[in-house]
Amino acid sequence: MSTRVVILGAGVVGLCTALYCARRGMSVTVIEKKPRARDGCSFGNAGMVVPSHFIPLAAPGMMRLGLKWMLNPESPFYIKPRLDPSLLAWGLRFWRASTQKRADAAGPVLRDLGLLSRRCFEECGLDTGLVKRGLLMLCKEPRALEDEARFAEKSRALGMPAQVLDAKATATLDPAVTLDVAGSVHFPLDCHLAPGRFIAALEKELEFLGVNFRFDTEITGWSARALAGGRREIFRVFCGDDELPMDELVMAAGVWSADSAREFGLRIPMQAGKGYSLTLEKPRQLPSLCAICTEARLAVTPMDGALRVGGTMELAGVDESITRRRVRGIIREFTRYYPAFHEDDFSSVTPWSGLRPVSPDGMPYIGRAREWANLTVATGHAMMGLSLAPATGMIVAGLLAGEEPPVPLDLMSPDRFR
Repeated sequence: MSTRVVILGAGVVGLCTALYCARRGMSVTVIEKKPRARDGCSFGNAGMVVPSHFIPLAAPGMMRLGLKWMLNPESPFYIKPRLDPSLLAWGLRFWRASTQKRADAAGPVLRDLGLLSRRCFEECGLDTGLVKRGLLMLCKEPRALEDEARFAEKSRALGMPAQVLDAKATATLDPAVTLDVAGSVHFPLDCHLAPGRFIAALEKELEFLGVNFRFDTEITGWSARALAGGRREIFRVFCGDDELPMDELVMAAGVWSADSAREFGLRIPMQAGKGYSLTLEKPRQLPSLCAICTEARLAVTPMDGALRVGGTMELAGVDESITRRRVRGIIREFTRYYPAFHEDDFSSVTPWSGLRPVSPDGMPYIGRAREWANLTVATGHAMMGLSLAPATGMIVAGLLAGEEPPVPLDLMSPDRFR
């Protein structure tokens, strides 16, 4: 009998995990609390595949920068003031993790995870629409370009190519758009795609492989038995009146994974990092490669003829409401870098928001839970969910098959905050 796998969450990480498990011959059921016509982080994100992003969110200087941004209601970062013990504990852990030593240790791991994911996108056999032209880190001011040039040196030291460009060379690389920048850094190994197109291809393949989807469904209970050595094993989960016998449980429910983990005695600290995006279906100009507006922390991505602009990290709890002032800030900053566009271009665009699962040390949770023989966690990817999803799915499927992971998982252990 094939291994029976139950996956909590039908976001991009859960779907990629289902893909690699099903292709290994496992019997897979995906449980999703939202309806099939959902619109979470896996759909409205910037669609970037970025091995160049090997610095974790919790990095030196981020606390100082975050406190500075909090004074501006239109800034890229905001924490909604509230008396929430979990937020305070998360912030303390973030502060403790924001050291150069931790960032240096995390860099090679995130690099290898990103490169593995890029290879998975290329080799998965799906209609990903992957565009392999690289990413531009656009710098409005010379000082920002100097900072990015120093980062490019670190990137090259880790074997990741990066080229520093002045304003003229930047314009030559992407002549289809008008840019007002001091220069940029080009990371040629980065890519982009349209997330909705990729998710549709994933779901089509999973249905072909016989994966069972249960939308509008939540786990209401579970049964476990004791094993030797004090560990336990889950052998059944309940969905209302239905019971699902199972051999492996994978927790990939994004920001909602923290609550699910608590039911199993796991502590995986998480905050919901709300992001926004706006998509112009018929843009005035269409770049040929994706970009990040460095000072504004905005992502700009062409997607099958449309143009998506996204940004912000708003820690306001599990709240998907739209803060109009922050949306105005995104639009205003975008037009500073791309002066051919006007703020009125976005007047009829409906803003999207989604909740990213953000761990306090900037590393995802990937791996088996220590006290459970058959519980695996795959969440906490923050802004890198789409980028790292295929690698995460491949690694989890390998763990379930008893294989050693291709990337060391110590820094991503779901037990690291016990």
